[in-house]
Amino acid sequence: MTELTPIIAIDGPAGSGKSSVSKEVARRRGYGFLDTGAGYRALSWHLAQSGVDGTDADAVIHALAAFNLSLGLDPDDRTVTVGGTDVTAVIRTPEVTAGIAAFVQVAEVRAWLNAIYRRLAGESGLGGVVIEGRDITSVVAPDAPVRILMTASPEVRAQRRGIELGADTEEVKQAILARDASDSHVLDLAEADPGVDVVDSTELDFEQTIEAVIAVIDRKLEAHNGR
Repeated sequence: MTELTPIIAIDGPAGSGKSSVSKEVARRRGYGFLDTGAGYRALSWHLAQSGVDGTDADAVIHALAAFNLSLGLDPDDRTVTVGGTDVTAVIRTPEVTAGIAAFVQVAEVRAWLNAIYRRLAGESGLGGVVIEGRDITSVVAPDAPVRILMTASPEVRAQRRGIELGADTEEVKQAILARDASDSHVLDLAEADPGVDVVDSTELDFEQTIEAVIAVIDRKLEAHNGR
C-alpha cells in the first residue's frame, strides 16, 4: 500500500452494517471495495467441502495450500470463487457463517488471509480502496489514513443479518454471539484503538450511517493530506 492510495479501513462485528455501508461508500467515491469477511466465509465453505474439522488447527493450516481464493474489488460485483467455483451465494448461509468460529482463532489463518488483502489493495492501482472486516484497523491496515470501527447492538445486528439471509433472527443471533466470543480471543471489537473513529449504527438508518462514515472519511483525509 502506498501513500498515494487512500485506504479506508473499516472494522466491526457481523451485522453492524459495515459491508453494505462500505460498498456504498466505495461506489459513491469511485473506490475499490474489499470484503474481507468473504474470505473467512469462503474458507469455512472450503473446509466443510474438504471434510476438514475447523477445530483441528493443523488440518486447517494444511488445507490453506489448496484454498485458491479469488475476490474482486468492484463494489458492484460480489463474486467470490474458490478454485474456480462460484461460492458467492452459499458462503452467506448461517451454516457457513457459524463454521468460522471454529478456526478464526488460528493465527496462521489470519496471517495468510491478511497477506492476500494487503496485496489486493496494494496492487489495485485504484484511487482508493475501502477495506472492511474484523481486524482491518489494527492488523491489516494499521497505518491507513482513515480507520473506523462500526458498531451496533447484538439485537440490531441479528435482525439485520436475519433479514439479509432470510433466516431466523434468533438462530442468526446465536451465530453472531459465537463469532463475537471467538473473535474476542484475538481482537477487541468492543473498543476502538487510538486513532480509530467509532460509528455506532444502532439508532441510524442506512443513509444516516453512510453520511456518518463519509463525514469521518472527509475529515480524516483532509487532515492527512494537509499535514
